[in-house]
Amino acid sequence: MDAFFASVELLRYPQLKGLPVVIGGGRRKEDDVLARLREAYPKRDWSGDTLDRIPVDFFPRLSGYTGRGVATTATYAARQFGVGSAMGLMKAAKLCPQAILLPVDFDEVRRISRLFKSTIAEIAPLVEDRGVDEVYIDFTDVPGGQREGGRVLARLIQKSIFQATGLTCSIGVAPNKLMAKMASEFNKPNGISIVHEDDLEDKIWPLPCRKINGVGPKADEKLQRHGIHTVGELAQRSPAWLVQHFGKSYGAWLHAVSWGRDERPVVTESEPVSMSRETTFERDLHAVRDRAELGAVFTRLCEQVAADLQRKGYAGKTIGIKLRYDNFQNVTRDTTIDGFTADAATIRRHAGLCLKRVDLSRRIRLLGVRVGKLVKPGTDAALPGRYSEPHSKTPRDKATDAHTDLLFPELD
Repeated sequence: MDAFFASVELLRYPQLKGLPVVIGGGRRKEDDVLARLREAYPKRDWSGDTLDRIPVDFFPRLSGYTGRGVATTATYAARQFGVGSAMGLMKAAKLCPQAILLPVDFDEVRRISRLFKSTIAEIAPLVEDRGVDEVYIDFTDVPGGQREGGRVLARLIQKSIFQATGLTCSIGVAPNKLMAKMASEFNKPNGISIVHEDDLEDKIWPLPCRKINGVGPKADEKLQRHGIHTVGELAQRSPAWLVQHFGKSYGAWLHAVSWGRDERPVVTESEPVSMSRETTFERDLHAVRDRAELGAVFTRLCEQVAADLQRKGYAGKTIGIKLRYDNFQNVTRDTTIDGFTADAATIRRHAGLCLKRVDLSRRIRLLGVRVGKLVKPGTDAALPGRYSEPHSKTPRDKATDAHTDLLFPELD
């Protein structure tokens, strides 16, 4: 989907089309928006049906933004100024201060996500869900799917999604998932790109290695240190050299993908490995001085994870936490309990014990809670099994500050 989170907002606010808009920050509360409108324009009748008549000048701008928010996405008008997904909003404000800042409406995003995916499934049933705004489609056996190399089917999918949602998407058609993912970025927005096996040298090799789904910033940095900047340059390195420098598994994978090889099938059903919730604070918090605020956030995260598990019908037995300190160092700790749970109090209790195993004397930028080793209650996998003790009963970095007990008490 094209700039999905922003496009969802433009359905509600069509007056913002063509303008630089950045989506980020906290969740929307529509009642708050309406309350501010009624205060600013008391003589007008404001409701959820009149949002398209909000004056453009009413919307907040990025100019002068201060805080820890991160851009979820941006319209293409904002991207022309260098604003992109996962960029800090303060940096985005410097690049495009005139951009309009809107919060995320997760409920509406999820609703439209389900709608566009069900629309695709009616045309091509073999669909792999890859998150809120992206899918893989295997159209090998779809009647007429091979016409014009898949372009006819791609146009049908685009038209059907637009009719159902009012939104556009970009589609990459290729022999495998690797090349299709890359092709989907070639002609945004609302584009269709066809890539055949013999297009590898002309269309894939000139791309930066970072365009390969699975090459992250650290791997890309290491590749560049070895003088490898493009996929074509990567393809010229021998498998033995790549294995030597990047390990047996990852090195072999790098060689395969640089030559456009990917045997992964489209998987229509998969079980989640874990579920998690995390939050980045507007300011760095300290476990002692901000213990009340941190404790409330921590409890809320545990309750949100428990609600996610219960809503989707899962339980887990590995409970863990994630912290990011003020120097951006990340630490994680987890523990495996005897039995599966989706109970908020149980998650809170064991996640709290994990927190006692990290350094809480430093200021915290991010806090997260995770539950893994998931099963569907009532299945064979959920039957009681042998309890496995944690690898280390006395972690070397265990916090000794007595005040931590005040912040993270165990729940009864």
